[in-house]
Amino acid sequence: MPTVSVEKDLLFTHLGRTYTDEAFDELCFEFGIELDEITSELEEAQKSSTVKLSADQIAALSTKVLYKIDIPANRYDLLCVEGLSRALRIFLGDQDAPTYTLAQEEPGATITVKKPHTDTIRPFVVAAILNDVVFTPERYASFIDLQDQLHRNLCRQRTLVAIGTHDMDTVQGPYMYDARPPTDIEFVPLTPDNRSFNAKDLMTFYETDATAKHLKPYVPIIKDSPLYPVIVDAQDRVLSLPPIINGNHSKITLDTKNVFIECTATDLTKANIVLDTVVTMFSEYCAKPFTCVPVQVQYEGDSGAIVNSYITPTLSTRREQAKVEFCNSLIGIQLTPAEMQALCNKVQLGPATLLENDTVLEVTVPPTRSDILHAVDIAEDIGIAYGYNNIVKRVPDTNTVGGEFPLNQVGDLLRDEIGRAGYTEVLTHGLCSIHDNFTALQCPVREDWAVSLSNPANIEYQMVRTTLLPGLLKTLQHNKSSSFTNGFKLFEISDVVVVDKENVVTETIVGAKNVRKLAAVYAGPTSGFEIIHGLVDRVMTLTEVAPEAEYIATSAKKAQGAEEEKYRVSREGWYYTIAPLPAEGAHESKMYFAGRAAQILLSKPGSSEKIRLGTFGILHPLVLKHFDIGYPSSVLELDLEELM
Repeated sequence: MPTVSVEKDLLFTHLGRTYTDEAFDELCFEFGIELDEITSELEEAQKSSTVKLSADQIAALSTKVLYKIDIPANRYDLLCVEGLSRALRIFLGDQDAPTYTLAQEEPGATITVKKPHTDTIRPFVVAAILNDVVFTPERYASFIDLQDQLHRNLCRQRTLVAIGTHDMDTVQGPYMYDARPPTDIEFVPLTPDNRSFNAKDLMTFYETDATAKHLKPYVPIIKDSPLYPVIVDAQDRVLSLPPIINGNHSKITLDTKNVFIECTATDLTKANIVLDTVVTMFSEYCAKPFTCVPVQVQYEGDSGAIVNSYITPTLSTRREQAKVEFCNSLIGIQLTPAEMQALCNKVQLGPATLLENDTVLEVTVPPTRSDILHAVDIAEDIGIAYGYNNIVKRVPDTNTVGGEFPLNQVGDLLRDEIGRAGYTEVLTHGLCSIHDNFTALQCPVREDWAVSLSNPANIEYQMVRTTLLPGLLKTLQHNKSSSFTNGFKLFEISDVVVVDKENVVTETIVGAKNVRKLAAVYAGPTSGFEIIHGLVDRVMTLTEVAPEAEYIATSAKKAQGAEEEKYRVSREGWYYTIAPLPAEGAHESKMYFAGRAAQILLSKPGSSEKIRLGTFGILHPLVLKHFDIGYPSSVLELDLEELM
């Protein structure tokens, strides 16, 4: 959650009201934000243990009261004092939500993108112009701070979007966005000494110089690329080297009147949101408030022909719908459609209209509210506008008593008992590679069994696991340096995910299901087959399932009228059988050492068929080799849900 620091007096000037600290804290709560701290620059410096300041530096610090306000992560329009105060004024009814428009239909400038070059590093750019802006020191500081806030949040530390702002009167259009070898880019960046660098030397400077440590985190974004992105004007003067630094020639000052804003990006949607945010926040300082001049972006192909073009900023205004009954139900109130319609104006979702005999509310989403994505978002804002403190507390119509889900309860009990048996619990990743899940275990690749990721971040996260064994074996692999003299005992009780084609009937079913499994491994000087076999018997005893031979003998004694033996409790009709795992045909046949594997077959009352509960045995040497395990190992995996 981002935190915005604003001067108390400056904020109250923008609001046109004054509050006590307690009253402003209450206002923040009603609006859905939080006043986190009341401090000052001097107080912050005195509390800091990492930064040591001289007496002169401390004397220069401001004692003005600062409000630190926590802002929802998706409310980019509240990241500066302009947007925060505007939203609060609208919420209080002191101002109507402004309409953001283009000052003219014709583009005020053109950016040509050298598409074949920029596609390799940072393919998109959007831009806009603010004309006749009046800056003051406070406005200028807020303008810079908003860019920093956006870079930290929506822009993901400039990896997705980087913002550049320039004094348009110092440059000449049309502009060009290109990607060039770093040694071919020579300019004076925004550095105190006004030295000229080529881009390659500049990256080295920012990596090593103490005065540029704030830019060091961004250097790896482009450093190793053969081409660096660059924006130049008609005279080939460098405006910016995104996402690192702007050029000194076009820097913004308090005297700047016309501001050229450009955003280069790897994600065009986020670039448009960032540009719209900057424009809507600071266009209020233009001679004609809440207007801006558009810029045409055109993409030039290999042949020099224009292959694509668009006008930015989009300043998109869209319509979204939510059912009146849905909003009332979600919030827990009973508002009439007309009341709900009126409340939309308080949260910048007006004008709203009522459709389908007043059962559907259609709101207007301005360019500042990119967070509105669903009917739930509309309902949330209506709840804020109504006031959470105004919602009447009432006893629910249904009276229920909560309880632990039986499967979770059994899992927790088993964890305690298996831990007492000397096993260490591990928690491994739910995602794995196809190789680890199938090939490394010498099982046939069955992608029709697994839920695969369409765009995995890397090869280790290609699919959702269908077995817990790869995670256990990789844990052993990463602990090779530990002593195996006394054997390693590990276990995990977690979910796997398998494709569930049989139950794809309703829209609530996604074609896959979770299955709770228990897996354990023993690795040591010996194979430990008898140790894993002992764990199987212990788990079955704990879940009150008897071995088949014992169950038959006990049933025979009961039939003869003998008293029930007290040392073992068994569910009526439940018993299990340990049978050899077929050398061929079973999915796991080649995972185990030949003749050293078994399957657990479960018999339930009312069923003539035996259910295969799981398998256990000694792992094949090739499986151990795949996971780089140097000791013989035995494993167990069984389905806990079948035991319920």
